[in-house]
Amino acid sequence: MNSSGKNVVKGIFWAALASAMWGISGTVLQLISHNLKVPEAWLLSARTLSSGVLLLVISALVYRCKIFDVFRSWRSVMWLVAYAVLGLMANLYTFYLAIQTGNSPAATILQYLAPLFIVVGGLFIGNRPLKTDVIAFVLALVGVILALTKGNLGQLSISVTSLMWGLGSGLTAAFYVALPRPLVKDGNPPIVILGWGTMIAGILFNLYHPFWVQVPHLSLAVVGSVATTVIAGTILPFTLLLYAAKFASSDVISIMDAVQPTVTSILCFLFLGVKLSLIEIGGMVLVVIGIYVLQRGRRQYEEKQLQQDAFDD
Repeated sequence: MNSSGKNVVKGIFWAALASAMWGISGTVLQLISHNLKVPEAWLLSARTLSSGVLLLVISALVYRCKIFDVFRSWRSVMWLVAYAVLGLMANLYTFYLAIQTGNSPAATILQYLAPLFIVVGGLFIGNRPLKTDVIAFVLALVGVILALTKGNLGQLSISVTSLMWGLGSGLTAAFYVALPRPLVKDGNPPIVILGWGTMIAGILFNLYHPFWVQVPHLSLAVVGSVATTVIAGTILPFTLLLYAAKFASSDVISIMDAVQPTVTSILCFLFLGVKLSLIEIGGMVLVVIGIYVLQRGRRQYEEKQLQQDAFDD
């Protein structure tokens, strides 16, 4: 294998590991909400603020004073606040409630629909859908229906409340992806944007419910679980993705997102007693294939556009 091939393999490995970290975090969130009964207000305040502090410390060590460049213009500040509130805060809140009212595999697969929400949002501003967009939408829709009904269209395998929170997590995940793009295009490192966004979200969560108020019994299980969501759900995966980007392209890395729902489903089955039928598993596989078709089609379209622009010049 040549050096280029070895680099791609490295990129795939680190991206898959990052996605697996999110899968572990999703499983631990179900443990926290269903078994340990940790109040969501306290968890969101403690988890988000501590993640923001750690991310900014890492950013400062790497980029030093450049971490404040995002505050040089009001435009950047507005995008950052929008990302923190509509992306991070909303996504963390809806995803946790989707797990709390349902289960982690269902919440994860619904959040995994974020790329479809981005495409649908583009339709409202006049973007014409590609053929692969339509194929992906149909595959994902059939997959979600199978995963959430177990093949019985007259009955959901999760509550309607959980379904709505799950769809909300998918929509807010789309905001989470789209809103920081202008800031990254301006030259701000992604980890810095994530750090400030998480810090702002953490402060706002704490204004609603300070982490030192109504603290749950901090058993070893609670402390370990919350620490896992901070490290495996935020710090490690994002760092690993940045490292993976050195070896492989974004389209290759994005394929590894499928590892997250897979890991979550396996861990919930092994350790939390969440049973999945073959129909549910098949539905999840269809969703993963649909998102893959969407991402691949979009990537090929962007490459053709770049080639056409270069030819016209």
